[in-house]
Amino acid sequence: MPFTPRTHAPRRLKAALLASAVTVCLVAASAPPAPLGVGDRLFPHLGNPGYDVASYDLALTYSGENDKPLAAVTTIDAWTTARLDRLNLDFARGKVRSVEIDGEPAAYATAGEDLVITPAKPLSARQWTRIVVRHTSDPMAGKGREGGWVRTADGLALANQADAGHLVFPCNDHPSDKAMFTFRVTAPEGYTAVANGLPSDVERAAAATTWTYRTHHPMATELAQISIGRSTVVHRTGPRGLPVRDVVPTAHRERLEPWLAKTPGQIAWMARKVGPYPFETYGVLMADASTGFELETQTLSLFERDLFTDPAFPAWYVDSIMVHELAHQWFGNSVTPRDWSDLWLNEGHATWYEALYAQEKAGRSLEARMKAAYRASDRWRAAGGPPAEPKAAEAGDRLGIFRPNVYDGAALVLYALRQEIGRRAFERLERAWVSRHKDATAGTADFVRLAGKISGRDLTGFFRGWLYGEKTPPMPGHPDWTSDAAAGTARKQPTEK
Repeated sequence: MPFTPRTHAPRRLKAALLASAVTVCLVAASAPPAPLGVGDRLFPHLGNPGYDVASYDLALTYSGENDKPLAAVTTIDAWTTARLDRLNLDFARGKVRSVEIDGEPAAYATAGEDLVITPAKPLSARQWTRIVVRHTSDPMAGKGREGGWVRTADGLALANQADAGHLVFPCNDHPSDKAMFTFRVTAPEGYTAVANGLPSDVERAAAATTWTYRTHHPMATELAQISIGRSTVVHRTGPRGLPVRDVVPTAHRERLEPWLAKTPGQIAWMARKVGPYPFETYGVLMADASTGFELETQTLSLFERDLFTDPAFPAWYVDSIMVHELAHQWFGNSVTPRDWSDLWLNEGHATWYEALYAQEKAGRSLEARMKAAYRASDRWRAAGGPPAEPKAAEAGDRLGIFRPNVYDGAALVLYALRQEIGRRAFERLERAWVSRHKDATAGTADFVRLAGKISGRDLTGFFRGWLYGEKTPPMPGHPDWTSDAAAGTARKQPTEK
């Protein structure tokens, strides 16, 4: 489907939100290039002010060796939100061959993890502009900088969360700037390439094939997914005729089929809870790799194959983790956090529906899990910060913000909210949240306001304590619950993101 530019209203809102940051971008061309950011508290140099990306077109050529750089061309269509003498992109792994802006060669330099581009003439505000960067995309991790490409036993996959999209391609690598995506992946005979969205073209040549995929909904850069491997794509139909496609190593297809067959039922379960599935397709990518996590990449969630084949993981647990990543398609993907401090809205909701599914389908008590989380909550807050004000990660630890305080600790906030406003109001809130903010970004303040409106109550004080308090407030309806700073974790550290 051809790309339709978004309306101007979101751009005006973004311009207002980033006004202070944009002033930094209006520099004289003679000043030294410098890394910028949109002011994210946890990732201060992530994202770039002065423009709003409408679409990315990524063309990648894979040689058949997953330790060699891919040849790449990234084309970005964007609206400027201010006059720009320079334009910064996030890009930190790969060699830039050339840069063009609106068909004219542009000078470029690196500064930190930014690619700083100087157009032949300044870009005016509210200008539609096209940026073309010819570069390589390196799957080999740099020193102390992991993320981006994941090398599998038979190829590659992506894991960009939270701040690693720009290790793969030049971009505005912050979830506040969602965009449409087109992927064009060329690989040798014997390989299959799959990406977010739906296929739109396949071109076969003597020794290689190019697959083209397009998203039908905007997406954050951290949710991009590209699978290249000796894979089989398994098709089936989900609720309301939804195309479901799974990507599995061909050698393991039969063994994994019982797990793949569960997805349509899981989608139907989630839809009954919060409303229709928000995207054009869904499926799971079972990668033959060891990552230590699963990931909710939009329309094609990434899983380690061993999660489904290691007998140490009970079936109910694997089922619930599948639902965790599925729930993210609503919470985190369709409704995307405006800032990384809003991560609790993603992980708390995904953990909530993971736990609810385990209760309804496997008899694993939600209340018992929340009581255990309550016991550990003060310790989690001390170590990682309150759910809506998480501490920054240690230097070099890109997964450091994914602590228990934003998983079970944030699900505990949702449990407390349900206790406070009642089950019916809580369920109306959940449906309203994903409906009103579909395909958009939203933050903690938006959730607090909507909860107050749905419940007909001022919940400011309630949320202040539960989201930002150093100590966990008393649990409504459970005055006997106590928090023990010496308690162990409620469960093993989550294997999902």
